[in-house]
Amino acid sequence: MRASQEFIKKLEELYQIYENEVKEKVKEGLLADNTARTYLLHSENFVKWCRNEFVPGGRNEKK
Repeated sequence: MRASQEFIKKLEELYQIYENEVKEKVKEGLLADNTARTYLLHSENFVKWCRNEFVPGGRNEKK
């Protein structure tokens, strides 16, 4: 884990707030669905990276 459990918990709480805000912007017509998916995917990947569950470019690494 790249961050403390306490930090991860707070980060996950903030991510939920962010996700709700992004979804609300879609409902308001301020964001397109595909734009919202991109925003959420990349921010979710960051949270996973903090949990040490994601490696940028990991699928492309030679094994």
